Amino acid sequence: MTFAWYSHLRNWGDKKWYIAAVLSWGIALFEYLFQVPANRAGYAALSLPQLKVLQEVITLSVFAPYAILYMHQAVKMNYVWACLCLLGSVYFMFRS
Repeated sequence: MTFAWYSHLRNWGDKKWYIAAVLSWGIALFEYLFQVPANRAGYAALSLPQLKVLQEVITLSVFAPYAILYMHQAVKMNYVWACLCLLGSVYFMFRS
């Protein structure tokens, strides 16, 4: 989803917004075809809040390198603190 949501900012800046939207949704549809079955399988073993926290961790684990390496964003200490907060949420969500 990261590429579908953000690549138009770099790659399709010269296109009309609706062209970028159609291209982005085309990519997103392909990704959703994998996400929906994965959520159904995950829901058999995890609670809904656990699935959501896990999804956020995976999303940000993909987004951080994407933002730094592909979109050339600078790393700031706020990102480190936010990452630590997210790890804390994983701890509290999955502890017994």
